[in-house]
Amino acid sequence: MSNTAKVKAVRAVMQNKGIAAVIIPTADPHQSEYPAECWKDREWISGFTGSAGVVVVGREVAGLWADSRYYLQAEEELKGGAITLFKVKNQFMPEHVEWLCETLTAGDEVAIDGEDISKSQYDQYAQMLGKKGIVLKTIDLVSEIWADRPALPSAPAFLLEAPYPGNTRAEKLAMIRKTMREKLADHHLMTSLDDIAWTFNLRGRDVAFNPLVVAHALVSQTSATLYMDAGKLDEKSIAELAKDHIQIQPYSQIVADLNHLSAGQTVLVEAATINTTLYKAINGQLLHGDAPARIAKGVKTASEIEHLRATMVKDGVALVKAFKWLEDNLGKTTITEAGFGDIIAQFRSEQEAYQGESFNAIVGYQGNGAIVHYHPDHHNSAEIKPEGILLVDCGGQYLGGTTDITRTIALSKPDHQQQRHYTLVLKGHIAIARVIYPEGTCGAQLDVLARQFLWQHGLNYLHGTGHGIGYFLNVHEGPHGFAGPGTEKGRTAFLPGMVISNEPGLYLENQYGIRIENVIVVGTTQMPGYLDFETVSFMPFDKELIDESILDAGEKAWINRYHTTVYEKLSIGLDEEHKAWLKNKCHLFG
Repeated sequence: MSNTAKVKAVRAVMQNKGIAAVIIPTADPHQSEYPAECWKDREWISGFTGSAGVVVVGREVAGLWADSRYYLQAEEELKGGAITLFKVKNQFMPEHVEWLCETLTAGDEVAIDGEDISKSQYDQYAQMLGKKGIVLKTIDLVSEIWADRPALPSAPAFLLEAPYPGNTRAEKLAMIRKTMREKLADHHLMTSLDDIAWTFNLRGRDVAFNPLVVAHALVSQTSATLYMDAGKLDEKSIAELAKDHIQIQPYSQIVADLNHLSAGQTVLVEAATINTTLYKAINGQLLHGDAPARIAKGVKTASEIEHLRATMVKDGVALVKAFKWLEDNLGKTTITEAGFGDIIAQFRSEQEAYQGESFNAIVGYQGNGAIVHYHPDHHNSAEIKPEGILLVDCGGQYLGGTTDITRTIALSKPDHQQQRHYTLVLKGHIAIARVIYPEGTCGAQLDVLARQFLWQHGLNYLHGTGHGIGYFLNVHEGPHGFAGPGTEKGRTAFLPGMVISNEPGLYLENQYGIRIENVIVVGTTQMPGYLDFETVSFMPFDKELIDESILDAGEKAWINRYHTTVYEKLSIGLDEEHKAWLKNKCHLFG
């Protein structure tokens, strides 16, 4: 069924219900970044497979709103269908709602599935539309035409056990209950899958790449209920949860239980994450506030950071083997982008405690590297040849942490422009890596450090410079990171123990992409009140792409220290042949 046929079917339902337009976001009932297959409404109706974007179907026009990361991908995947690409200029503004305000008239009704929109986002949309006399309703229209919607995921789940969790379930629940008492809350409703996974030391495979279990949780001062398929856990795990006064109820039971709360009881919810359907189901006094687990989850314990450091060494060993394999085989056999992604995953799988990829590897050869979130597959993948530039952004999930790293390499002798562009990006990367900053500093204040050298040449990149990273959890974890001041990511102050990516880049359409990414950890310095970053990713930069003439002495010294550390850390896990290869790559400036 083409997107043209699906749009036509949606319009028939819209006409029957008197709806002028329907909004179909990239979302699920938990406001996850990566929805499970059963909740990929936007992908199903449009055919666009990017990880972000919104479809709006109107009476005459249907559109996909996608930001600059997906322009090229969306144009290709929407080609020949009934859905038009609307290029989002500001990914943090609901430009599709602004379009509805401009094209609809007073009295028109707009539909959105209440499970697919958070309460705060619903209020924002309703207010914008309401100013034009347009009514926003929570109606699930897609389910009426998606006859073969997949079932809820049913993968087995497990409890993360010692020595990996930084704190026990009891300790985490005690922290949450302390916050509840401070806010005079009888209950706290948890809906974010990674908050639930972190709190209950629970992991699973219900969502691609993220080790999550589809569940809701309701926490009181004396007990907690997990709303999930109990069949995913073995009897031992259920008994362990019971020791902490945690019971399990069916996933679908949550609405009925919220309906039957006492009207006098108070329930703490986070409007930014609770979906509108659940919000409306609560019978009780609602207290709005940040989810207690969210900030706590972002600050890793000392033991978690130690496990992460060890995990990064394993990851680096796997990458050395993969990139040496590429160098040895390039030009001798056919290697596609997707095929090399498989090779990287294969070498990672040989490492202890490996659990899978943390996201779909971005392996972009030549112009494909300029597509920021390019995901090759075996049906649509360029052959990597011994010429040009290759961008590889990949990550792994391990019991001891989540990895995310990007390296850009030259496959033949690079020209002067390529070297200069790479080195300008590298200078920005180093500026972030070695900055010392006062407590209370947030990402928006430091983001400029990564861009300054590009700006001096009239160059820039349109994505954030870095995102938070979970601990054997989501590779993209809020609320902290490097971004503009208009975002929560940019406004959140860094705290010791937070883990972030450092990934400036540069992209020339149809030519090449450059990105250099390491994982960094917020640490303390010898100066009271000041923080710094520790780089914990280990893989050399491509010496062939570095223009030494535009590096200053401090930058060269930093690269020398980093490359010395990379060799010391990784050589222990390598044979003599791989050690020699790594030694050659860990270039030191004289």
